[in-house]
Amino acid sequence: MATSALPRAITALLDALRTAGGLDGVDIIDGPPVDDIATTDFLAVGWTGSEDQAAESVQDFNGAGARTRDEDLTIACVIDVWSGDDVFATVRERAFEILGVVEMVIRATGSAPEAPTLNGAVLWAQLTRTQLRQYFTDQGARVALGFTVTCHARI
Repeated sequence: MATSALPRAITALLDALRTAGGLDGVDIIDGPPVDDIATTDFLAVGWTGSEDQAAESVQDFNGAGARTRDEDLTIACVIDVWSGDDVFATVRERAFEILGVVEMVIRATGSAPEAPTLNGAVLWAQLTRTQLRQYFTDQGARVALGFTVTCHARI
């Protein structure tokens, strides 16, 4: 019996993003970057762009008898985009374009009815929160778009 659905949910989200169309040129990474990201667009799962919490899990009994537990998960993610110039509109639009792909990856559709379950890792998953940060670096304008994937599982 699993103690938490969190590890499997993170892995399933990474797998779904890595096989999704529409993310060409975007590095999909697990946790904080370990390589030079100065001139790279990336999407990090389990990282906020700072030393904040990567994910959270809250559990409670499902019902009398304590045989199963319900678990609510939040997985922090960040999209980081750069342009090499000083125009924020371009990188901001690109960051939201990438976020749109993420949302479609976890949204149920006729061709992907299992999408919200992250391939069975959770009962459902959804995009619930975003935070936009814009800043200049010596490589030009950058946008960091933090977002949260919230899930519900039964363990």
